[in-house]
Amino acid sequence: MYKLSFSADGKTLASSTDSTIKLWNLETGKEIRTLKGHDGSVNSVSFSPDGKTLASGSYDKTIKLWNLETGKEIRTLKGHDGIVRSVSFSADGRTLASGSWDKTIKLWNLETGKEIRTLKGHDDYVNSVSFSADGKTLASGSYDKTIKLWNLPDLELGSLMGRSCDLVRGYLQNNPNVSQSDKHLCDGIGTQK
Repeated sequence: MYKLSFSADGKTLASSTDSTIKLWNLETGKEIRTLKGHDGSVNSVSFSPDGKTLASGSYDKTIKLWNLETGKEIRTLKGHDGIVRSVSFSADGRTLASGSWDKTIKLWNLETGKEIRTLKGHDDYVNSVSFSADGKTLASGSYDKTIKLWNLPDLELGSLMGRSCDLVRGYLQNNPNVSQSDKHLCDGIGTQK
């Protein structure tokens, strides 16, 4: 089964039927290049909005980002415990969503390559993810026969609060000038819950 994606300008098509990805010039019908690097079949390909990067998700449980000008791998994103079934860029090209058979969706910061957040809520494999055009909503489809809509501004605020609390937690706990009640302002927020 082919996995396909058009570039935003409509001039390039990415396709995969195995562990490689082929890029096609749609004006000439000729293959531009083949991208190799996954250890398992590619399940999803997606162009960045600016057309400079391609993301691919694979049976090898990884996501790879490719520089389309050079054909070289930019980086590999690891974190899923199952097959990566779907990848999707946000409209601004700064965030990537990945859906996996580990029943989760991960959001990735593409500037750093770091995971921003894991979204949990599906009871079965996540098969598809897609950002809304305004970037405020992420849709996910699953084998559990549901489609979930995720409000991203709320998630980003929660992530920002969590990172902030992770940074100030030590100060709050160890500073003798902080009142006893204020020492617990960040309890339950951030990675150290």
